[in-house]
Amino acid sequence: MIPETAMHEGFEISPRFRRSIEERIARLEQGSDFDEAQLQFLIDPDHIRRQLRLAAVQRQEALRMRVFLDRARTRLPRPLIALDRASY
Repeated sequence: MIPETAMHEGFEISPRFRRSIEERIARLEQGSDFDEAQLQFLIDPDHIRRQLRLAAVQRQEALRMRVFLDRARTRLPRPLIALDRASY
């Protein structure tokens, strides 16, 4: 279990990592929508149950990733030009 103080401590992630997580969330949500739409074509109760479970797990993982992103700050990208303090 994560200590209460650790949950409130912020952490930074790179913009690229944030973007990849956001893309993964979108794929999971699209996949769960597709899997739920396939239910109308299934007959076997066990197959229907497994399909519902698959969609639920995909949505749960997307939610877990959204919570992660909510707790993370995005690190500012490095400047493209090196700043020379001696020139000031």
